[in-house]
Amino acid sequence: MKKNTSSSIRKDVFAVKARRKKVIHKINIGFVTIIAAAFAILFLLPIVLTICNSFMSASEIASNYGSVFATTSSGGKVYISETVNLKFIPDMVSFSQYITVLFKSPEYLLKFWNSVVLVVPIVLFQLFVACLASYGFARYTGKLRAILFFAYIILMLMPYQVTLVPNYLVSEWLGLLDSYWAIWLPGIFSPFAVYLLTKFMKRIPISFIEAAQIDGAGEWKIFTKVCIPLCKGAICSAAILVFIDYWNMVEQPLILLADPETHPLSVFLSKINSGEVGLAFAVATIYMIPSLLIFLYGEEYLVDGITYQGGVKG
Repeated sequence: MKKNTSSSIRKDVFAVKARRKKVIHKINIGFVTIIAAAFAILFLLPIVLTICNSFMSASEIASNYGSVFATTSSGGKVYISETVNLKFIPDMVSFSQYITVLFKSPEYLLKFWNSVVLVVPIVLFQLFVACLASYGFARYTGKLRAILFFAYIILMLMPYQVTLVPNYLVSEWLGLLDSYWAIWLPGIFSPFAVYLLTKFMKRIPISFIEAAQIDGAGEWKIFTKVCIPLCKGAICSAAILVFIDYWNMVEQPLILLADPETHPLSVFLSKINSGEVGLAFAVATIYMIPSLLIFLYGEEYLVDGITYQGGVKG
């Protein structure tokens, strides 16, 4: 009887401890969730503010934010002596900003299409070059391969501002200044996608490649029928990251393209002045749509391609 009583007491103690651990675990999860939600709301506020303010009239925007963008007669900034009124709900919904952007001022749509023309070839051809280079880095070993891959990593660690002057000098020497090729060529051969895809291709089990070789597949068939399908998640994640990176570029067009007519819409958004604040909200909202759609469509591939560490899924 004593043994049964002591064993039941131990079971009760273990059950109480298990319940306590579950309660503590749930409290921790709830606390972390609240913190994550607070940060998410904080980061989403600028986007929500931009979208909501794009439906305000020009007079309402001027009354709320005019002091922020006001300048003196000499071009200097005006001291803000009062609190800026951040409004999320417009007094009256107005589509005047969108009407101006979409119908009355075709220059904004022109700059939008400039962004598309600049970015889409970079994404497509950078992925094409990266897939080929990554397959070579993943399949073959040797000192030359190690040196080349190390050079890729060093180039990837350098910010674009460091290589901007060499790119300018090379573009001038090749006669590519003031043309889209001055933007396309450095973007197409950027090392980021090569690094990302190489790390993913190295996780492909060698048994898959050996099985393809036994079936008589050559290198091109192994590349197209084995490696590319297995790396679809990594390719999609690289495409999303490359698109967002170059969709928001400002320095490259400003330095390498002298004609303002060839500048993308991102350059306009970096040059907001007091007379275009309302239009800037509408243009920024339109400009966010492609990035948001691509991210929402490829979110699963993005997470899978970057975080998956246990080899390639069969």
